[in-house]
Amino acid sequence: MNAESESVEFKPSLSQIDNIVESVSAFSNTKGGRIEIGKDDSNGSVIGVAIGKRTIENLANDIKQNTDPPVFPSIEVVKIDGKDIIIISVKESPSKPVLAYGRAFKRVGRSSHKLGYEEIRKLAAVSSKIYWDGQICKEASLDDIDSEKIKWFLRKAKAERNYDVDPETPIKEALEKLELMKDEKLTNAAVLMFGKNPQRFFIQSEVRCARFKGMEPLEFIDMKVFRGNIIDQRDNALEFVKEHIQLHAKIIEDRVEKWEYPIPAIREAISNAICHRDYETSGNVQVRIFDDRVEIWGCGHLPEPLTVEDLKKKHRSIPRNHLIAENFFLVKYIEQWGTGTNRIIEDCLNHGLPEPLFEDVAGELVVTFRKYRITDEILKELNEREKTIVNYIKDHGQISRKECVALLKVSPRTAFRYLNSLKEKNIIVEQGRGKSVVYVLK
Repeated sequence: MNAESESVEFKPSLSQIDNIVESVSAFSNTKGGRIEIGKDDSNGSVIGVAIGKRTIENLANDIKQNTDPPVFPSIEVVKIDGKDIIIISVKESPSKPVLAYGRAFKRVGRSSHKLGYEEIRKLAAVSSKIYWDGQICKEASLDDIDSEKIKWFLRKAKAERNYDVDPETPIKEALEKLELMKDEKLTNAAVLMFGKNPQRFFIQSEVRCARFKGMEPLEFIDMKVFRGNIIDQRDNALEFVKEHIQLHAKIIEDRVEKWEYPIPAIREAISNAICHRDYETSGNVQVRIFDDRVEIWGCGHLPEPLTVEDLKKKHRSIPRNHLIAENFFLVKYIEQWGTGTNRIIEDCLNHGLPEPLFEDVAGELVVTFRKYRITDEILKELNEREKTIVNYIKDHGQISRKECVALLKVSPRTAFRYLNSLKEKNIIVEQGRGKSVVYVLK
């Protein structure tokens, strides 16, 4: 005796027509399947169903009239053990979602589950293969486009990728070559990349940057909101970071300058956030700078099936905004090989910093650059007094021997022993000479 599965469902009678139509929606939105009417849904035993002159015709009409887009399944009557059963064979629909009575369903195991709004939206996007950035921005016209920004873009694309389109090409023709127009109308991507005022159409398309005091997002020292096109947003956000992180200089034969964080990695993370963010949500890209870290927020959920763990190893590129990604590629803002996060990790390690954190925080991908090598694993190996010293340096930037004595309430010899232990563990380094010696995190 067969059983219900992801592709098979039993119904004892036609009186359950509402559930039957919902199952048609579920199979249409998943991988197809069949509904067998006239079988016990608990054990699959044959009950049979009465077949009248117009039974099949009425069943077909009920399904057609209550599904949107209408479904026309194959319906046949078969005899099992001398009893009639009806088999409805449903194919996966190329146009999703298929609604039943105005609601959408999908097949999960042996049950049909109603889809929520977000699932319906994603299903529709995947089905149509028309991504948000490729949709037409209905109210925008060529008058809303910055021609000078397009010329700049074409010059840079020529220099970076040998993209051979004359910068003096008329606006409409240039946008068509960049595939940023559809049916002679501007796409959302065109407005975001080259619009004079994209926020007129997409108020959420901005980047918010803040330098916070300390290590909590409570009080900020500086804050700016960057609007305009997403190309300028990227550059402005990076400049904000450079204004609020330190640039050290060392004399090694020639003068060597080194930022606190690797600028190429910060640039890559900002570019990714702007390029791959979900512009249909009300949130925005955020750059948060603290004493001990820099956080880049705003990408939204990772496109399925990627996970945060995948970002740390080889993975394929799955852009949420195909047009923006293709054009960012032309000017070398991103590569389309899924290697961006790997380069971010490598840059941080080469810079002497720990691996950045990739986290899903309440549905947002957050990339965190940490200033210090100290990880949670390292902290676990320290005793309580060593942890106290490390946390003090995190808060104040440095510690002197005198401050260490007062902090731990111990003798100078004991304080020096703890400081020396941290030096030997390669966690802190000594700066200065004599009485002016202080200790900082390495």
